[in-house]
Amino acid sequence: MDKQMTTIDSTVIKRETVENLGGTITEYTYFEPTEEKMKELSQDLFSKNWNKIVVGPCVEGAVFEVRFAKEPNLSYLDGYLTVDLGHWHFHLCIGPHQNCPSEELRKNRPVAKCGFFEMRGGKCGGGRSWGLRLWNGFGDQLTTVFLPSPYLSDEQHVLPEPKWEHLDLYYSLREKYLAEPKPENFKPADAPDVKKPLLHY
Repeated sequence: MDKQMTTIDSTVIKRETVENLGGTITEYTYFEPTEEKMKELSQDLFSKNWNKIVVGPCVEGAVFEVRFAKEPNLSYLDGYLTVDLGHWHFHLCIGPHQNCPSEELRKNRPVAKCGFFEMRGGKCGGGRSWGLRLWNGFGDQLTTVFLPSPYLSDEQHVLPEPKWEHLDLYYSLREKYLAEPKPENFKPADAPDVKKPLLHY
């Protein structure tokens, strides 16, 4: 984790617990996704920690789990971040977008809601996942960024027992963007004391 990561001017704007149809529970903590913060977050995710994250849309019926084999090149033009790996790339609108024929599109394309999440109760990856999720002004999910899980290796292989230190990035980012102090113990209070959690793939 980048030793220079420090808290930025940010506040929690909402906390929410969502009971999903599949029986899982997702806890969200949102912060204001200003252009400045989204640019900073893009650097923290795609430049400084590109080798630790999994990224892609995660909706009912489809999950894109993309890992980077090398550090991507980042560029920014007219509100759009481009994350470029050479043979493929993606765009993400994170700021004001002027070159648009519709005022409604111009207003709603950028990230309008950004939240850290922890999901519990699933049957994959140890039954929990940690990350960030971004939505546009229409309420459409733009992407999900899965952060390192204590139940999975960097190569996304199931670990024989949890490595709670993998949550350092999750809590470091929360400290920076939510002004929350990092806990001394990363292990969740309700995590079972088992050597091999039940995993289904």
